Amino acid sequence: MLILVSNDDGVTAHGIQALARTLGTLGRVVVVAPDRERSAVGHALTLHKPLRVESLDTDVYSVNGTPTDCVTLAVHSILKEKPTLVVSGINRGGNLGDNITYSGTVSAAMEGALLGIPSIAVSLVGNSNMRFAEAAERVVDLTARVANHGLPPDTLLNVNVPNMPAERIRGVRVTRMGRRTFKDPVVAKTDPRGRPYYWIGGEEVVPESQVDTDYDAIEQGYVSVTPLHLDMTHHGVLQEITDILSG
Repeated sequence: MLILVSNDDGVTAHGIQALARTLGTLGRVVVVAPDRERSAVGHALTLHKPLRVESLDTDVYSVNGTPTDCVTLAVHSILKEKPTLVVSGINRGGNLGDNITYSGTVSAAMEGALLGIPSIAVSLVGNSNMRFAEAAERVVDLTARVANHGLPPDTLLNVNVPNMPAERIRGVRVTRMGRRTFKDPVVAKTDPRGRPYYWIGGEEVVPESQVDTDYDAIEQGYVSVTPLHLDMTHHGVLQEITDILSG
């Protein structure tokens, strides 16, 4: 088995190192990841400057680009054969609900799925005392199952692991995406020269009644596994939109 591992926290991040080390029990692991943190870059692809690949160690490469660049270069140039799986992570912090639309971690897995490779994004929901090694152990069985059974076409898995001791994790739940809002999402300040500047990113507020969502699973102490589909068409309203445009 050949497993391509990437992330958006950078090639030296603790999460990717724990993931690569643990998945090495399943087969050969090749790490191709950004040379520095690329969080929240989404599914960006570098088109207007050259990309450079540096070999840091055996089967470890850094790229001066985005997570999507890394997977694209790995599959089409660095690797000599198509990988069995793409696993992205382990991200420092959750990728829950709407956050997946910004996530470079999820986008690396999305690129793998676009290339026809079963792909998984893995995040650890927390912000301190991160248990990356324990989270990686939780992912091994899931990764092996996906390798053995594959995934439906155009589907990837978004996995979020609660940052708690393994014995406290209650199991795995298959979930849907939740929703969230931010309190004061833009903070305006003034620099010493009197010019305004802004910080994006306020306090996350999760609405109640999020039953069966990724947020709910994490809150209850479960690993959340959300199947995501590449086809973003809202099939349920095709006829409604047709009627609006033809009326």
